[in-house]
Amino acid sequence: MLTKTQAIVLHTIKYGETRLIVEMFTRQNGRLSFIVSLPKSPKARVKKQYFQPLTMLDIEADVRPKVQLQKVRDVRLSVPFATIPFDPHKLSISLFIAEFLYHALRGEQQNVPLFDYVANSIVWLDSQNAHYANFHLVFLMRLSRFLGFYPNLDHYESGDYFDLRESVFTLQPPLHRDFLIPQEAEKIQVMMRMDYPTMHLYRMSHQERNRLLEVSLTYYRLHLPDFPEIKSVEVLREMYS
Repeated sequence: MLTKTQAIVLHTIKYGETRLIVEMFTRQNGRLSFIVSLPKSPKARVKKQYFQPLTMLDIEADVRPKVQLQKVRDVRLSVPFATIPFDPHKLSISLFIAEFLYHALRGEQQNVPLFDYVANSIVWLDSQNAHYANFHLVFLMRLSRFLGFYPNLDHYESGDYFDLRESVFTLQPPLHRDFLIPQEAEKIQVMMRMDYPTMHLYRMSHQERNRLLEVSLTYYRLHLPDFPEIKSVEVLREMYS
């Protein structure tokens, strides 16, 4: 069926000389794989640059059930980026987010609130001149709400442990190793209450930021089957070292 939808590029690989296989998260159909032909003319409307990670597109595609690679009929930029491709820090964050979503959204069906959350987050990052150092941490923590394992903050009290498996704060440490001691659990509940406009008010050292990133990735590995190591995370760790 011919479908028009917004889409976010997650991953691209070259397929032959003039084609790409592109993984996208679409607003209407969820996660899909596409085969894209690249015209040789430099004046062609479909350009290779459109398929960089996290690029936001308006696409027209022939979406068919049980077809492994969908065919794209038309592609246009939905939101041209003003800063992400040109700012080394933002580019590093965007590459990490794209790789993370590539694994986290495997098999994700249509989920309009999730799509809108990701899209609005990308637009916010692109619009900022400063105060976005904690963006990736807040993004990961709030993303868990849409994937079904957002921590329960209602009964947190100072001195609680945080059970990473059960996503709850507890008075006593659980009987397994996947938990945070009270000092780190307190930081988690603070981070969970942050949003993009206010996150710069919470000061963190580079070491604390990297530790929270490590905890966040561990949390996702516990809740998403076969969630792999994220290669681009090393760039973020070096950036905040």
